[in-house]
Amino acid sequence: MDRLAIRDTTVELPAFDADVKLTPVASLDEQEVTSDFLLDGASLRSLDLDHVRLLTGRIQELRTSRASFTEVRGDSVEFSGCDLSSLTWTASKLTRVRFTNCKLLGAHLSDLTLEHVTFANCKLDYAIMERVKATGPVVFSGCSLAEAQFDTCDLTNTLFDGCSMHLTEFAHGIYHRCDLRGNDLSSARGVANLRSVVIDRPQILQLAEALTADLDVTFGDE
Repeated sequence: MDRLAIRDTTVELPAFDADVKLTPVASLDEQEVTSDFLLDGASLRSLDLDHVRLLTGRIQELRTSRASFTEVRGDSVEFSGCDLSSLTWTASKLTRVRFTNCKLLGAHLSDLTLEHVTFANCKLDYAIMERVKATGPVVFSGCSLAEAQFDTCDLTNTLFDGCSMHLTEFAHGIYHRCDLRGNDLSSARGVANLRSVVIDRPQILQLAEALTADLDVTFGDE
């Protein structure tokens, strides 16, 4: 099984059997369970998935103006080069799912359970993540998270690496052993909530700068 290892975190990637050929499909909403599938280059006005299970498949270059996923179980699925901006995804579980070079601008992800999930080189600017729980390793690598919000999330053992975190907001939640090394935290918001995270020593000054902004401090010599 393929794995991605960054520092102390190892995440399992989607597993594809070399002996099984993926079957091309035109959409994903035609049946309750879709397995061993390939959705390639689809351009859809909307995509609504409700109580659907996606098992072992690739979704490539998908474009949709509006997408809503509810109670979608994804297991061993790879999204690559997709534009899912303004996606609403709720009440679902993802296991061994990888997003690569995807646009998730303004996406609203809520009540998701993530286990061995990877976001690599994705644009998650303005995204809102509420009550997202990491029950296994989750990795954000090289992602843009400008003004994204994490609210009431459990990001235990989640790793962020080389991400842009301009005005990224960390609201109340659980961040135990969340690895934030390799990111500039100086403009992050809500850093007082980042209890028990892992950082490098030089990032102490970045956290101090971010906390000063959060507290709206006025310096007496100005």
